[in-house]
Amino acid sequence: MDLETKLIDALLYAIPAVITGLVAYYFFKEHTKNEDGRRRFLLQKDMQVNSMPLRLQAYERMAIFLERITPSKLIVRVSPTSSNKDNYESLLIANIEQEFEHNLSQQIYISDECWSIITAAKNATIQLIRKSSLSEKTDTADKLREVVLNEMMDKRAPSDAALSYIKQEVSKMW
Repeated sequence: MDLETKLIDALLYAIPAVITGLVAYYFFKEHTKNEDGRRRFLLQKDMQVNSMPLRLQAYERMAIFLERITPSKLIVRVSPTSSNKDNYESLLIANIEQEFEHNLSQQIYISDECWSIITAAKNATIQLIRKSSLSEKTDTADKLREVVLNEMMDKRAPSDAALSYIKQEVSKMW
């Protein structure tokens, strides 16, 4: 009996110690999990504070790009070097492509959907210039300018829709 009593006493002492150990393990595990989450949150918050100006700057640069490729503004800014419509068409398209390539790195900071819309606006503007160049009325660079400007009187520029999308996306950031 003496052995049984000692065994029962040992179990009575061991059970509370095991329960205390399990509770301590559970609390430490939860504590470290919460601390890990808190650190991640603080790190993400710091990254957001630091990246917000970069994202806003990217949206600003893309807004400037869209304004610069608006056909009416592009035609006023880029004058023909000769009366050849094909040379002027190439000059306008090269100007758009150059502006776009200058801003390629901005896609890192804006959403994929926004970047796709900006790219579509650029391509639509190029198509509008090419379509105007193929018109029968167009035989000189000045006529090309006139046809493009007349085309823009009837409808909105492709870059307007993209600019509206940028404004909408930026407003969601606040």
